[in-house]
Amino acid sequence: MSRAVTVSQINRYIANLFKQDYTLSGIQVKGEISGCKYHYSGHIYFTLKDAGAAISCVMFSSQRKGLDFTLEDGQSVIVTGQISVFERDGRYQLYARSIAQDGVGRLYEEYEKLKKRLLAEGLFDEQRKKPIPRYASKIGVVTAETGAVIQDICNVTYRRNPYVQLYLYPAKVQGEGAAQTVIEGIHYFEQTVVDTIIIGRGGGSVEDLWCFNDEVLARVIADCTKPIISAVGHETDTTISDYAADLRAPTPSAAAELAVYSWREMEIGLREYRNDLRQAMHQILKVRKLELQKYMVLLQHVSPEDILRQKRLVLADSQERLQRLMEKRLTDAKHRLALYAEEMKGLSPLQKLQSGYTYTADEAGNHIDSVQSLEKGQHLTLTFADGQADVTVDEIRE
Repeated sequence: MSRAVTVSQINRYIANLFKQDYTLSGIQVKGEISGCKYHYSGHIYFTLKDAGAAISCVMFSSQRKGLDFTLEDGQSVIVTGQISVFERDGRYQLYARSIAQDGVGRLYEEYEKLKKRLLAEGLFDEQRKKPIPRYASKIGVVTAETGAVIQDICNVTYRRNPYVQLYLYPAKVQGEGAAQTVIEGIHYFEQTVVDTIIIGRGGGSVEDLWCFNDEVLARVIADCTKPIISAVGHETDTTISDYAADLRAPTPSAAAELAVYSWREMEIGLREYRNDLRQAMHQILKVRKLELQKYMVLLQHVSPEDILRQKRLVLADSQERLQRLMEKRLTDAKHRLALYAEEMKGLSPLQKLQSGYTYTADEAGNHIDSVQSLEKGQHLTLTFADGQADVTVDEIRE
């Protein structure tokens, strides 16, 4: 029976085979960058892929001196380096010594062409965007049934508002047929009572997120009658679905923040609105009371009762003045009458008779005012204040 070797021994043995192979010690590999990550140590980790395969790559910080551009997903590059085995994990990878650009990657080029065409068509216009309901009560989520995405959305939703109902449509979010399942999920929720639809998945490489760059999916999103929030990948990832959606969220958790209103914030807002409303009502009532007092004063001056009262005052004043005038005129008339009476007393025959004078008349009643009209023997009548006497003229003396 042969002696067994350890894992470390077999990995070391394989690593020596790679080192002894001249072709693998200085090889150039052309492909498209995917899953590129800059480590805080200065190393760069990425995957180099083509349509049929992929290989893990690393460029150590000591080799980055000649790198004059920033590596990004989707770039087509030529990597020069050595293929060797990472003994700890038992996997081989390409250790890059230099990296040169080889034009724009195929996937990135397709992405840019589709984006430009749909943009020119107006599919991403803001006028087409539907507003996201502020107080949604039912939200449909199209994503994988398992994974961190649905858990993050549930956690954020429960924290913000436990009364909001979430409905999950389990869909493929990676690989062949993934775009079609997302489309089916959108059509399903379009026929239900949900207020908002969230589509998305977690982060990944360009290939992992590629189904969200599907043209048919983009048109379905744009034509959907329900508002859609797209939450695909991480904050730096942007897909065609993000442009077509009514709102783009940088992460699935952020999508839940945007779709679900905070119950606590709403309570605080309602209290503030209540206080503002009370203050506004108090101010309005204060102003209306002042206006009412002003109108009451005005009505008092134009009311029939006030007019009658004013008329009564005018009549009473007029009556008093008229009475004063009448009394004054009566007094003046009495004074004049007294004067006239005194004047008439001086002219009255009775007054003269009472003073001892007599009224002399002939037998015919004619007044005798001169001795020239008398004849001797003529009969006369003398009228005194208290009676008459008949006399005969015996003698006439001038």
